[in-house]
Amino acid sequence: MSNIHLKTALDYIKRSPFQALAAVFVLTLTFFVATLVSILVYSSSQLIKYFETRPQVIAFLKDDAKQDMVSALQNKLVGDVRIKEVKYVSKEEALEIYKKATSDNPLLGELVSPTIFPASLEFSVNDLTFAQEIIDEVKSEPVVDSVGFTAALGGEESLQDVVGRLRTITTYVKIGGGVFTGILAIASFMILLIIISMRMAMRREEVEILNLIGATGKFIRSPIILEAFIYSIVGVLVGWSIAFIVVLFSAPGILSYFGEIPVLPKDTVSLLIIFGIVLGVELIFGLILSLSGSLLAISRVRRVR
Repeated sequence: MSNIHLKTALDYIKRSPFQALAAVFVLTLTFFVATLVSILVYSSSQLIKYFETRPQVIAFLKDDAKQDMVSALQNKLVGDVRIKEVKYVSKEEALEIYKKATSDNPLLGELVSPTIFPASLEFSVNDLTFAQEIIDEVKSEPVVDSVGFTAALGGEESLQDVVGRLRTITTYVKIGGGVFTGILAIASFMILLIIISMRMAMRREEVEILNLIGATGKFIRSPIILEAFIYSIVGVLVGWSIAFIVVLFSAPGILSYFGEIPVLPKDTVSLLIIFGIVLGVELIFGLILSLSGSLLAISRVRRVR
């Protein structure tokens, strides 16, 4: 029975190819934009996460700090769920870091000794919103002389500003992309509604005959619903495929531009997983869109038993 419905649906499409192309084109555009918006939201979220967790806080220790007190502070930081990657940097290690930073001028490294560099504890925060709170707590520790950032974004205020701007941009991407995708989805729904309504209008006499000979409402509706499903599935697959190809070819340039910032997965498998999730969601949404559009069109043209 399902083969009969599928054959009938394909016959409807062949009879009016331009209507079918119009439906597929609008749906393709809708899901192409939806896929790109999804990737943009993912990339902007990764960008925010990077800048929130990237800055390292450096707690410079006093010269007379006892080792047991430093170890106690280090263990306290390690046990704090807001903090990650705690590292102790000795005076000698600090000197080596300085030498590497001034490797273009070796004389600068020869003129200093480890004694002028303070030992320190370096750590990152899981969320930048905890940064100021943690800094204030660390500053109050008796073995800590001062606290600073390693990030090349300026001080605490400028770091908050950078992340704040990124959050604002991400919000605009979500809202703007969502609104644009929503408009396209409504347009797709209207196109499906119009096409299915035309199908039902052209089949009015056929539907009446089927009703007279005792055909069920399910038998009459199934080819129409299958036709809408075909439009949605083709639209989703084509739109998703175009977006995937665009991102795949753009990925090397994007990754090269952002450097170590993981705005996109660097391995193909992870990228495929993300696109696979997007495809699954879009297929479900497309089927819901086509089902609701076709049922509404059928109910508007004629109530079938």
